[in-house]
Amino acid sequence: MSVLKRVNVVRRSLMHYLTKNIGKPRTEQNIVLVDKNEVRRVLICRPNARLGNLLLITPLVQEVTDMFPNCKVDLFVKGALALVIFGNYQNINKVIGLPKKPFSNLFQYLNVWISIKRQNYDIAINVDQNSSSGRLAVQFSNAKYKFYGDSNDESQLLKNDYDHIAKYPVYNFRNYLTKLGLAKSNKIIAPIDLRLSSSEIVEGKKILTDLVQNSKRTICIFTYATGAKCLPEEWWENFYTQLKEEYKDYNIIEILPVENVSQIGFQAPTFYSKDIREIGSVIANADLFIGADSGIMHLASAVQTPTIGLFSVSNLKKYEPYDNCSIGIDINLHTKKDYVKIINSILNNGKLSTIGQAI
Repeated sequence: MSVLKRVNVVRRSLMHYLTKNIGKPRTEQNIVLVDKNEVRRVLICRPNARLGNLLLITPLVQEVTDMFPNCKVDLFVKGALALVIFGNYQNINKVIGLPKKPFSNLFQYLNVWISIKRQNYDIAINVDQNSSSGRLAVQFSNAKYKFYGDSNDESQLLKNDYDHIAKYPVYNFRNYLTKLGLAKSNKIIAPIDLRLSSSEIVEGKKILTDLVQNSKRTICIFTYATGAKCLPEEWWENFYTQLKEEYKDYNIIEILPVENVSQIGFQAPTFYSKDIREIGSVIANADLFIGADSGIMHLASAVQTPTIGLFSVSNLKKYEPYDNCSIGIDINLHTKKDYVKIINSILNNGKLSTIGQAI
């Protein structure tokens, strides 16, 4: 581990220790929210710059705007990617972005915190209870009601999908709202959603058609992931060979990462772009996406393309794609025959229950 990484580990541990009890003594039991239609300004805090982590808060944003239809939401994040991800969310007022390197942009860093303090919010929400910056932002804000993201034991026991990182913030927030006098919602949690426009989807179809030059159905693969999540070239070579043999009537294209690398040596037709929405628009026109746990896997899920997430080291229950016949599978527990069964179940418009039976 490099010196810089060691410093960051120590810094995060120290900040977590110093901030873990922020908000804990405070309780808003028996404080009644008179009229939810009067909630006009909401702050949602997820100071993170990663594509996947930002996409994974879209269900909470949908929950908040459905619950408080008259509200405008400010997002406290890191970097500028949220501006792209939430471009078609009408209730988003502004994105407050921390610089990725605060010590190199000290004035901008301080200005972000000042802007949070200056605005009066009705509700401030921290998405991840383990986020030191998120807890601090909620504490620092001028909000009437402050939710620090703390977990709810009841939901953990009753909800079999509580562990999912896109879902437990919603369950926790629903529980918090009961303390304000609102009835707990039992709605199905919304999917991760990039909210592509119809024109973006049409443009994605044009790009895909130009790439494959035929009208066959398409399977997208994404062979890259960071660190230990990246499956070996040998694994992908074998898997790609199997795909070509089993699905001769399909196009198989590879979506390339920003690093412009391929675990199959660029054997398949490839699509490369640095535009997240353009990548999403291409995947949206495919029949299936297959890739390891990564931001692009969550992007595929966010454009409602059936997604197979390949997990080797990550927590499957926490990060697996869901909805639209999507599923996460542990590659350590399944064979080539299992993959074919799962893929066939999805391509043949199988129900989620059928896909579950396949594995």
